[in-house]
Amino acid sequence: MASKGVVGFVGLDDLSLDMAASLLRSGYTVQAFELSEPLIKEFLKLGGSQCANPMEAGKGVIALVVLICHADQISDVIFGNEGALKGMQKSSTFILRSTILPSYIQNLEKSFTDECETACFVDVYVSKGMSEVFKDKIMITSSGRSDAIARARPVLSAMCEKLYVFEGDVGAGSKIKMVNELLEGIHLVASMEAISLGTKAGIHPLMIYDIISNAAGNSWVFKNHVPELLRGSTKYHYLNIFIQRLGAILDIAKSLPFPLPLLAVAHQQLIHGSSHGFGDNEDVPETKVWERMHGVNISEAVNAETYIPEQLASQITASSNAVNRVGFIGLGAMGFGMATHLLRSNFTVLGFDVYKPTLTRFSNAGGLIGNSPAEISKDVDVLVIMVTNEAQAESVLYGDLGAVAALPTGASIVLSSTVSPGFVSQLDRRLQNEGKNLKLVDAPVSGGVKRASMGTLTILASGADDALKATGLVLSALSEKLYVLKGGCGAASVVKMVNQLLAGVHIASGAEAIAFGARLGLNTRTLFDVITNSGGASWMFENRVPHMLDNDYTPYSALDIFVKDLGIVSCECLSRKVPLHVSTVAHQLFLSGSAAGWGRQDDAGVVKVYETLTGVKVEGKLPVLNKESVLQSLPSEWPVDPIYEIQKLNQNNSKTLVVLDDDPTGTQTVHDIEVLTEWTVESLIKQFRKLPKCFFILTNSRSLSSEKASALIKDICKNLRTAAESVKNADYTVVLRGDSTLRGHFPEEADAAISVLGKMDAWIICPFFLQGGRYAIDDIHYVADSDKLVPAGDTEFAKDASFGYKSSNLREWVEEKTGGRIPASSVTSISIQLIRKGGPDAVCECLCSLQEGSTCVVNAASEKDMAVFAAGMIKAEMKGKRFLCRTAASFVSACVGIVPKAPILPKDLGINKEKNGGLIVVGSYVPKTTKQVEELKQQCGQIIRSIEVSVAKLAMGSTEERVEEIRRTAEMADLFLRARKDTLIMTSRELITGKTSSESLEINFKVSSALVEIVRQITTKPRYILAKGGITSSDLATKALEAKCANIVGQAMAGVPLWQLGPESRHPGVPYIVFPGNVGDSKALAEVVKSWARPVRLSSTKDLLSNAAKGGYAIGAFNVYNLEGVEAVVAAAEEELSPAILQIHPGALKEGGIPLIACCISAAEQARVPITVHFDHGTSKQDLVEALELGFDSLMVDGSHLSFRDNVYYTKFISFLAHAKGMMVEAELGRLSGTEDDLTVEDYEARLTDVNQAQEFIDETGIDALAVCIGNVHGKYPASGPNLRLDLLEGLHDLTSKKGVFLVLHGASGLPKELVKGCIERGVRKFNVNTEVRKAYMDSIGSPKKDLVHVMASAKAAMKAVIAEKMHLFGSAGKA
Repeated sequence: MASKGVVGFVGLDDLSLDMAASLLRSGYTVQAFELSEPLIKEFLKLGGSQCANPMEAGKGVIALVVLICHADQISDVIFGNEGALKGMQKSSTFILRSTILPSYIQNLEKSFTDECETACFVDVYVSKGMSEVFKDKIMITSSGRSDAIARARPVLSAMCEKLYVFEGDVGAGSKIKMVNELLEGIHLVASMEAISLGTKAGIHPLMIYDIISNAAGNSWVFKNHVPELLRGSTKYHYLNIFIQRLGAILDIAKSLPFPLPLLAVAHQQLIHGSSHGFGDNEDVPETKVWERMHGVNISEAVNAETYIPEQLASQITASSNAVNRVGFIGLGAMGFGMATHLLRSNFTVLGFDVYKPTLTRFSNAGGLIGNSPAEISKDVDVLVIMVTNEAQAESVLYGDLGAVAALPTGASIVLSSTVSPGFVSQLDRRLQNEGKNLKLVDAPVSGGVKRASMGTLTILASGADDALKATGLVLSALSEKLYVLKGGCGAASVVKMVNQLLAGVHIASGAEAIAFGARLGLNTRTLFDVITNSGGASWMFENRVPHMLDNDYTPYSALDIFVKDLGIVSCECLSRKVPLHVSTVAHQLFLSGSAAGWGRQDDAGVVKVYETLTGVKVEGKLPVLNKESVLQSLPSEWPVDPIYEIQKLNQNNSKTLVVLDDDPTGTQTVHDIEVLTEWTVESLIKQFRKLPKCFFILTNSRSLSSEKASALIKDICKNLRTAAESVKNADYTVVLRGDSTLRGHFPEEADAAISVLGKMDAWIICPFFLQGGRYAIDDIHYVADSDKLVPAGDTEFAKDASFGYKSSNLREWVEEKTGGRIPASSVTSISIQLIRKGGPDAVCECLCSLQEGSTCVVNAASEKDMAVFAAGMIKAEMKGKRFLCRTAASFVSACVGIVPKAPILPKDLGINKEKNGGLIVVGSYVPKTTKQVEELKQQCGQIIRSIEVSVAKLAMGSTEERVEEIRRTAEMADLFLRARKDTLIMTSRELITGKTSSESLEINFKVSSALVEIVRQITTKPRYILAKGGITSSDLATKALEAKCANIVGQAMAGVPLWQLGPESRHPGVPYIVFPGNVGDSKALAEVVKSWARPVRLSSTKDLLSNAAKGGYAIGAFNVYNLEGVEAVVAAAEEELSPAILQIHPGALKEGGIPLIACCISAAEQARVPITVHFDHGTSKQDLVEALELGFDSLMVDGSHLSFRDNVYYTKFISFLAHAKGMMVEAELGRLSGTEDDLTVEDYEARLTDVNQAQEFIDETGIDALAVCIGNVHGKYPASGPNLRLDLLEGLHDLTSKKGVFLVLHGASGLPKELVKGCIERGVRKFNVNTEVRKAYMDSIGSPKKDLVHVMASAKAAMKAVIAEKMHLFGSAGKA
């Protein structure tokens, strides 16, 4: 394989070697200058070549990577006599790899561009990923001018697994490094504050680590540094490195100026630690520093006996006492979910809350309610307290009508509020003094509202053994993870306090970091992405910073909660004499936010303290990207087409893909697959017995409320399960096909499916859809708009009244849609890099490694990416893995291994001859649809008829107005369709929405149901039906057309499904085009309608004759003179299913004029069979030139009265003009005798066609058809009968068949059947018929009639009979 180019390196380290190896694998050649012998040896082993100096390393390269560790290296390495710049070509790209100060890098760029004007300068920061996804993989953060980045992208992408780009000023890498180190420094000090406080409170340090590293207080530093520290592996000198780095950051911040209070106090803590007199003894463990600073003996505590809290919890719950009645005080957001879950777990629950509407709601859910804490505490076994703070807990227990006085002897109290450990310990003592054997369990909870309602909280519990056993069943019912801690009441609150310490600091430090990044001029969205894969990451950073970037402070957890929780930390550090500097400053930041009036907003709102002080804005809109540049920057696609591998895998995989489609547009990438609109067990059994690889079930659930959609999915899944069990346990995978722009009932439908089908190994989220321009790259979902990629959250689709969202990042979208139940940080991502570099096996390995219940988003930028993923998923399924997929349409076709086919046209289905108009129904309101409708009316206004339906009347008007609007529309549509006009029914374009999403869905339902009723009232069978919009197309198919099953034929255009309705529908076999509201550009709808519009002419004259030649028959060309004649030809043709030609002679044209031509053309256009209009015997050049402009399909140039040369000249002249207009040309050689339309040729003037002359005539004139004279005559044949020279005809046929010219025989009237057959066998494809038809007409009008209309009818019938007979004689009957 030829090299993609040479990349040079000046200076190597371990990261450089990884980068070089990646370049070599990608097809580049590498060379390097390095003084270190071990490094250059490793480089040579990889396949690189050594250079003598920096200048040589820069020779012949497309890019040069220069490693600069110190600013004083710049002069010699780059600009010296043998410096890198001396060897570089002007077209090369200079890639500076350094973390020197941004100001140095910017000065270097200026000097570089002054020296080398045409070369490009890019700076990069190279690191190894710290996250699970990119662990130990090369990440590059690059910055530079857009043109420089564009040129460097291919090389940068080839060097790493993850590339981040900051277009603009150089130096972004150094800035990113500063922000990351800021976070690492603060997290380090906070981690030790947390460990110290927990240890001082009596909790084993390793137990703190085990619990917190799986909780919201976790960070990369805590997870990875604390174990080393507790083991004594990290040494004292480690802190000095941090002191130096953090000091440099503070200097930069001071110069801006920008306040960094958390970093400043962390820096001071580290300086304080380094001043504790360990001198130059570098072997002193770091632990000793923190022990001296905090006064806590961590080393001794680490060596104490430990235990496993989860095992202790299992032992407790296994021997727990039965619980009959549970009291529950505090039915707020968390409490209500916990209490109702206990109801669903078959506990009798008595609830109390000060807010009366909540009590009513709880009662409606099946709970018992009381008017006071005392009232609901009588006769309960367990009382759960879930109030906001200590004051409220005190009040409900000991205040007026408090619970303690009313509790029965031996009852147990579960305190789940976050309170101070001291409060819990004191409460335990007070309860013991009551003399009623009341027991207390300290049980703070975490997990959020959704987890509360599902019983999947994390609960920390501590207390006496008998108290824990008395409450174990309640705690187990409420939790997914239950930790039981030794140490009595207060121990659990200590661990919760430690977790909240870290969580609060991490939110505040995230705010400080992202605000500092904004002040440094970084794109905060990209900064966030870099940090989440770096050492500065924390659970709270990943969870809360997106709220800051979205400027969305909807309170998932209020800021005032951390005012309270960090207040508890501050009080506890005082009482236990443990100085917690970082935690205390974080508390002050939350207090500042509360004082500013933001206390009830989301706790991420603490960032507004920085925004208000400094004027920066951290909101980070994702950039709109250049589509071509982004796609070109991605790694090369997987080299093997996986479709054939998928087809082979599916042969050995018994699973059926069952696609639950929330609207019909999900069929837009498949063909030859069935779609059901019903889901009875019987219909599903029938499907499973067919052993299909895939079938669709149209649920139309997007048009329903969330509750109804969930119930529907449960119903379908139950039927699927029953049907599958009935068919030898048929195996299947469920795909919830949804909108590619992320609209729909997620996660409700997924939750509903899981509740029936059981837990899955993973939910797969995959909205890639190439035909709709939907790409998922670096976890961001993009919508293509022309040559741009727009983040989905910034598009019109994200503003949907019912299914709107804000997040473009798919992992954040999952968190947003699940209300925080599934945090973004817990969502696995399959990257394009993994797909393109690892292929199906890497995908399979990744999927098999997922824990049960995971959520996984899939990136893809091409159909092959999708196929690679599908192959990997199928392999994982064959290893026993189970998945539930929420995807767009491309996923389905990839999983089935479908090879795309060309768009379907009417002729492919044999409906191009149908007579009635097509029906187009538009209900979608997205702006794209409105633009498409406007373009349709502009482009197709001449061929369609439009009817606008008033949405105001349908949704907001009276019943009478609604009924009349429906009746009016249906009646007009019927008229237009019968008149053979394609008919557009469209809702008025003003968007009417409700105050809530449910009200908006109700309005949508009223409009959709009206469209259904309109289509139901239309009695005419349309030629085709096109429904625009998902809900519209579903309702029309199921309710208006009563389809229960349809065959997906293919697509009318890319992304636009085409069905054929089943036999049970109102219109069996009618093509049904399902046009999504969000597919195609503004011209797409018009293009489809034009391709499906009934052609003005079904065929040209040349097509008719060509088909006749292929079929071995001939076409009758019938001379017409009036309306009756035209109608006779058309009626006979339609009845006999025969093509025909309407022929006008100059004499007829003279009398009938343009109205006669118009009549013929209109009749041909409206006919159900192919009919064309032909101008016959044009003997006048003037007549022929005029005929060219009158709409004829073909004409005859009659120069038979001229000499041969004049005939050639005359015919050639007209032929040239006619062919320019696409018209077929017939000419005559030889001359017929007889009379036609008062034109008589005497016998002595007649002459037969000469074969030799015919060849010359054809070659010179370029005609398409030749009228020959072989003894045939115009008018009547003599009494002796016709005497045709069939031998001459045979010779002419031999000639014309080679030239591609059709033979025409005039004077067909009176020819016997045998002669006609003989002429057809010898190549005659057009017979002119006049005399017999005229005679029939004349005979008819000779008979007396009562009225003129009777004359017309009689004449028409007489001519029709003759014409029909000729069609059978010529063999054209049944050929249309």
